[in-house]
Amino acid sequence: MRATWRGLPARRYDVGWEPGLVVPAADGSPLLTDHYFPRGRGDFPTVLVRSPYGRGLPWSPMFGVLLAEQGFHVVLQSCRGTGGSGGTFDLWHNEPADGRATVAWLRDQPWFDGRLGTTGPSYLGYTQWALALDPPPELRAMAVQVGLHDPHALFHSHGALRLETALVVGVGMTYQHQGIATFLRATLRLQRHLREITRKLPLRESVRPGLGGGIPWLDEVMAHPDPDAPYWKGACTADVADRATVPTALISGWHDVLLDQTVEQYGRLRRAGCATSLLIGPWTHTSALQRGWPEVFAETLAWLRAHLCDDPSGLRPTRVRVHTGGRDAAWRDLDDWPASPAGEDWFPASGGRLATEEPEGSGPLASFGYDPADPTPSVGGQLLSPAAGPRDNKALEAREDVLVFTGPVLTEPLEIRGPVSARLRVSTDTGHADVFARLCDVDGHGRSTNVCDGLVRLVPGREDPAWTTVPMSSTAHRFAAGHRVRLQIAGGAHPRFARNTGTGEPVLDATRPTPVRITLHASSALVLPRAGATGPGGSPADGSTTAHGPGDARE
Repeated sequence: MRATWRGLPARRYDVGWEPGLVVPAADGSPLLTDHYFPRGRGDFPTVLVRSPYGRGLPWSPMFGVLLAEQGFHVVLQSCRGTGGSGGTFDLWHNEPADGRATVAWLRDQPWFDGRLGTTGPSYLGYTQWALALDPPPELRAMAVQVGLHDPHALFHSHGALRLETALVVGVGMTYQHQGIATFLRATLRLQRHLREITRKLPLRESVRPGLGGGIPWLDEVMAHPDPDAPYWKGACTADVADRATVPTALISGWHDVLLDQTVEQYGRLRRAGCATSLLIGPWTHTSALQRGWPEVFAETLAWLRAHLCDDPSGLRPTRVRVHTGGRDAAWRDLDDWPASPAGEDWFPASGGRLATEEPEGSGPLASFGYDPADPTPSVGGQLLSPAAGPRDNKALEAREDVLVFTGPVLTEPLEIRGPVSARLRVSTDTGHADVFARLCDVDGHGRSTNVCDGLVRLVPGREDPAWTTVPMSSTAHRFAAGHRVRLQIAGGAHPRFARNTGTGEPVLDATRPTPVRITLHASSALVLPRAGATGPGGSPADGSTTAHGPGDARE
């Protein structure tokens, strides 16, 4: 572990280990649990980590060993139906009750002193929010890393299925807790079959070979795109943050598939007046736990010490710390994250221009054909796979089914900070289409690198052309002088999102791919949240400061 990462804190204690403890779930099923503890005298607080991905790599060294070395009892538990625990895994349904049952068990342990915190990434974040639905009095701190609170939003985005994410999650939750060798075989099988299974129709039948068989809960997840469907009742724990009192640290990355959920959590916690902090780095969902781990662990450890050990010495002086991307990448320490900064409109114009002045007229500006039999491919962005993150978009932008609008060469840096969106006026010839919008940074050599993006499935039957807002996620990015701002418009990003087959059939059962023509009309706009003006010496004049540290990656 220490050979893998530099910058980890020095070990304070040797670590003891009690593996395979049995904790009764809410229904009596045995939950297998490992207990890590510091070998030292005195009382130590406890950190609970509940996972559906097993208790071995990477959780054992990342949480069990590293936190116990720092003076914490660590309770690492396999969720019901995973990692040898009894019962049946049922996605989100059992986590609130089983979390409470585990705390009840903790109260009977002689080493538990009544101080409890939680931590963990992804679904391990969901188990934390589930416990906070009815927080036990012992719960004093949460550290949610690249965390989930809304399962529906993980699998669906504005009417479209996040296909590649669904498949990767299906493999992870089905095989990771069975051991690293089994998980690697399943992951490689999915990679080999990804193009084949995402191209065949209908999807309901094509996905099974790549997953090693059917996964009933995944079939249900993909078959219910409507967040208000009865299937999703009780799944979303977002409103926990609206009444939260447990101090909560939030950590994410700009290319994390769960970034939007983290930003939403932060906004809700702030409005509730709950103690919170936000760290967003130049990471994907997985790289936050790899090359970003020294920064992530330091943030987690400081938060747990502050609220479980009454030691705030490691906390940052500001509530928010974000990595600002671009050629001159740097960390920014901020008093807060902008909930709704003033937007600056950039307008697509004739000749592929992106202008700061709105063009005259409102007629058709440009159009392109989208063929679901040859779907526009996805390149980088918010994915769970190694293909995530910033990528060269040259080949993508050369396709005829991608519109590209590019701004003038910047004479001075342009820094943006907050949610980006595209306000588009579009029409189609069939009524069934998706609109994908992406912001790119074009350097002096013409390399176009994605910054943020989003996709929306159009609603048939509205007026044509219709106004459509495409949320493109949040970002912090500095376009350097000599660079250009670019907006991409396409009809999809496959297999990141399941293709719109153009017929209105349910996504899992569609069999008739039908091409569609999409037209962009004038007065459409890219909305950029411009950060504060630059002050003397290049420092922002909006109260933020530039910081450098072990996570100051130039990516």
